[in-house]
Amino acid sequence: MKSPRTQFILLALNNASLVLFIAVLAVFGALSPRFFTGPNLVNILIQSASTAIVAIGMTFVLLTAGVDLSVGAIMFLAAAVAGKMVLGGAPLWLALAVILLIGLAFGAVNAFFITRLRLIAFIVTLATLYLGRGFALWFTETRAMNLPPSFLAIGTERWLGIPLPVFILAAAVVVAQVVLARTPFGRQIYAVGHDAEVARKAGVNTGRLLAAVYVISGFCAAVGGILALAQLGAVSPTFGTNKEFAAIAAAVLGGTSLFGGRGKVFPGTVLGALLIQSVENGLVVLNADPYLYPLITSAIIFSAVLTDSIRSDLLSKLGRRKIRVEEA
Repeated sequence: MKSPRTQFILLALNNASLVLFIAVLAVFGALSPRFFTGPNLVNILIQSASTAIVAIGMTFVLLTAGVDLSVGAIMFLAAAVAGKMVLGGAPLWLALAVILLIGLAFGAVNAFFITRLRLIAFIVTLATLYLGRGFALWFTETRAMNLPPSFLAIGTERWLGIPLPVFILAAAVVVAQVVLARTPFGRQIYAVGHDAEVARKAGVNTGRLLAAVYVISGFCAAVGGILALAQLGAVSPTFGTNKEFAAIAAAVLGGTSLFGGRGKVFPGTVLGALLIQSVENGLVVLNADPYLYPLITSAIIFSAVLTDSIRSDLLSKLGRRKIRVEEA
């Protein structure tokens, strides 16, 4: 039986991202009237779409107690190849298809080393991060590429009055939420995250499932790269840098555990992405010192990891206490 104090602490930890999000909105809204204007709020939603979609893929991986550090490199490599294609006269649809294929291929490479060779996900994806970014820098000769207006149209187009990036984000959220909450595949992901060995003994093909989540992560990184590219309009040598940390932070801020087995795409991961973007947008609106941006972001990531660690430790203690009571 949980005490009222324990229940309150758990409630606070489970809703920490919502409380922090409301606090951020209140602080920036009080400091600048421009923050709460309609165009600025829509701008936050549009700008957060790229990070949120990458974080959705990261959520699938984190739920299995894994990690994918290569998503930023996937974005950069895919953008570099697509940028060269478009500037070389290739049709836009072909360049977009190549971006998605690169994302799937990169995810498959990660999956092969992790599931077939049984290497640690952190090491594999760290290696592919450097591999992908190094190859993209060589491919572009570390030169920026300005893309034609046709690519920028993706970021400004509207469907049914809804900005296309928001439309794509909504579609990704619906699909991911349905998969995780309503399908056997989703339930197996949670089972593997809780205890991979028990899930395997229960008949779950853990190797195939782990391979699938890394392919999903690669695909989401490619989609997020398309949206980020459409908003920036250029491929620079720093494109996608640190995107993996923003994606992890968004997922963990939304309640996804780094230890696997717990988390949701909606509202969790989406709320985490909105929180990060709201902070960045608020700092811009306030014309804050740009050197503060990484400091604030790092503080958010630290808070997310600390919250998850405290929550996991508390749940673990409650679980052990429950077992002792039942054994008694």
